[in-house]
Amino acid sequence: MYDIIIIGAGPAGLTAAIYARRAEKSVLLIEKGAFGGQVTFSPKIENYPGFGELTGTELAEKMVDHAITLGAEFQMETVTAIKGGDIKTVITDEGEYEAKAVIIATGAQHRHLGVEGEEQYLGNGISFCAVCDGAFYKDQTVTVIGGGNSALQEAILLAGTCKKVTVVQNLPYLTGEEALQKLLKSKENVEIICSSVVTSFTGDGALDGIKIKNTETGEESLIPCDGCFVAIGLIPATDFIKELVALDNYGYVDANENCRTDIEGVFVAGDCRKKEIRQITTATADGAAAALSAIKYIDR
Repeated sequence: MYDIIIIGAGPAGLTAAIYARRAEKSVLLIEKGAFGGQVTFSPKIENYPGFGELTGTELAEKMVDHAITLGAEFQMETVTAIKGGDIKTVITDEGEYEAKAVIIATGAQHRHLGVEGEEQYLGNGISFCAVCDGAFYKDQTVTVIGGGNSALQEAILLAGTCKKVTVVQNLPYLTGEEALQKLLKSKENVEIICSSVVTSFTGDGALDGIKIKNTETGEESLIPCDGCFVAIGLIPATDFIKELVALDNYGYVDANENCRTDIEGVFVAGDCRKKEIRQITTATADGAAAALSAIKYIDR
């Protein structure tokens, strides 16, 4: 039996492991994909304190090495359920593990369009975060896919540094807040195209354009661009715990800054937690908070 089992080995889970091991708690991290999480898909990171510039893979490797050096254990398995009680049982596709406390750090995935060329240009022209990657497109032309609050916020931020921003929305109208729409429409370098869907991405090696189709007329056209930001929502990886802990209407774990869920001994950290800002730094902050809360719970 472990003191703490952490589900998910992204920045939140790895930070939690580091804090827990420094408190001399036995730790098992269970990850179904790549150790390091979605950060490994980032070709360049410039906003993580202390490093200046490095790739997502480099940052992930540093975090993983840190956790391993401190004695954390790792398993690559898929967690399918958690049983509550004084001792928690974590069930995976390969077996069961017991712990005094569990930290859920499974993150959230950006919703993809699922069209031709999308996977090819991920990290090479297609991004999901203007705060993270917008600076790479200074004085260039970009496209934002989506019409909700997130998409409008991305477009407004990009309009401040990019030569031109084109917003493509599948509905006949934008769905974001009226104030955001008004601000976006006041930008002279922004074009808004509604009633249109992306059909494919084009480019020789790197992205150079997006093919769209008008849903009302069927007309197809090409939007030349240097980069594309897809902002059509996130999908939290919480299906396996929806019967265990309280989730909000969007599937995020309902917990505040102390990262405690409504179940004793179960904590949450990172992008799967209900919150406003999702960045690497906020994920690591959650990891620290969740670990410290779990440590206090165990010590009691």
